[in-house]
Amino acid sequence: MSAVSGRSMSVTTDIPARLDRLPWQRWHWLILIGLGSVWILDGLEVTIVGAVGSRITEEASGLGITEGQVGLAASIYVVGACLGALYFGHLTERYGRRKIFLVTLGVYLVATVLTAFSGNALWFYACRFFTGFGIGGEYAAINSAIDEMVPARLRGRIALIVNGSYWLGAAAGAAMAYPLLKPEVLPEFLGWRLLFAVGGVLGLIILVVRRIVPESPRWLIIHGREEEAERVVRGIEEEVEREANRSELPEPQSTLELEQRTRTTFRELARTIVATYPRRTIVGLALFAGQAFLYNAIFFTQALVLTNFFGVSSGVAPLYLIPLAIGNFLGPVLLGPLFDTLGRKPMIAGTYIGSGLLLVGTGVLFQAGVLTALTVTLCWCVVFFFASAGASSAYLTVSEIFPMETRPQAIALFYSVGTALGGILGPGLFGQLVASGEPSQIAFGYFLGAALMITAGVIHWIIGLEVARSSLENIADPLSKKAITSS
Repeated sequence: MSAVSGRSMSVTTDIPARLDRLPWQRWHWLILIGLGSVWILDGLEVTIVGAVGSRITEEASGLGITEGQVGLAASIYVVGACLGALYFGHLTERYGRRKIFLVTLGVYLVATVLTAFSGNALWFYACRFFTGFGIGGEYAAINSAIDEMVPARLRGRIALIVNGSYWLGAAAGAAMAYPLLKPEVLPEFLGWRLLFAVGGVLGLIILVVRRIVPESPRWLIIHGREEEAERVVRGIEEEVEREANRSELPEPQSTLELEQRTRTTFRELARTIVATYPRRTIVGLALFAGQAFLYNAIFFTQALVLTNFFGVSSGVAPLYLIPLAIGNFLGPVLLGPLFDTLGRKPMIAGTYIGSGLLLVGTGVLFQAGVLTALTVTLCWCVVFFFASAGASSAYLTVSEIFPMETRPQAIALFYSVGTALGGILGPGLFGQLVASGEPSQIAFGYFLGAALMITAGVIHWIIGLEVARSSLENIADPLSKKAITSS
């Protein structure tokens, strides 16, 4: 039970320890489905744009934009995601995780449906911006909520599985794109529009499921709502006891004394990131920038590479995303447990550096002209098996290494800055490289992405933290912490 010091602003609580000592049960899976589904939507969105990239450049599509404009639309989506993350990241800390992840999903839902009605490039750009705005806002609210409710001993693997679920959406998007983009099934102007409408329907379903997710008890206790936090945790414990068929749970091992607050200022955030934890800041930026460039550059233009360099038709190109998506999903799932057992440092550095070296090899083979549509896809599968685990760990890392009061804002900031450095530049640059028609230009893009990944891996190995299986409050003291007592 939490011990509350009267009605003052000081509170002593064991809620974090109570959440960390819970056995994993069905309740946890329901929460992850409700929260982690945002990654499926993001994967669906990015894949759909990549899959329809060559189709919407055709006049018969009713849109008829150029390859360069496809890349620009991808960059605009990323700009929207960056700004959405910053805007909603601040609101997430002020108003709570639950309210914001319902609002951001609603923004996504409306914008992605409106994309289906695009008749010109400007409308398409605006819809892509607000779709990204909603998705970006989800990142801060969802990742902070998940890490705050998952037991510390399992946080690494669960975070990687959740972030890796992006690729389930990618596979679904590719599978849906194939029949809907076939001219003999649907007219060219209609099929790609229905793909965006399907994304809206899935978002509506997730909105209904997500209503069962409670507010983060850690956020509630810091923001002066200790009675509500106690009710939420007690409900979770009763549900877990029932599912585990246990009459009682292990005793929590520590208590935490906090000075409650209603908000965290930008000055506190800046001081924490710049002055208190500068080395952690460098690590977060490097990890986010490297993976953002690699993923956004390659996947937003993947269909264009297949159609322009290997003669794959625009209707068949989406099928090549399916094995690639499966490889990306299996990476976090199979490697995820090692992040909790071998540790964060060897696994994060290893996946970043390893995927970078593999991408260098892919670039060499591409430039030499020895690859086919099938073999280049196989090369991508191997590269992204490792890169996917590394990219997922970037979100995990930033969520872990900064204080709870700054967690959603830190996720938003690092995602936005890292993605702006790597993700906005990447799609636009690769769109121009594809338009050049020169294999050497594509290889240059691969080498650049590999260099960023390898550099990020080296930085983490040198100055990154080993925080596997540690409580969030032990990794970074809450700004409102007064004392902590272990029992």
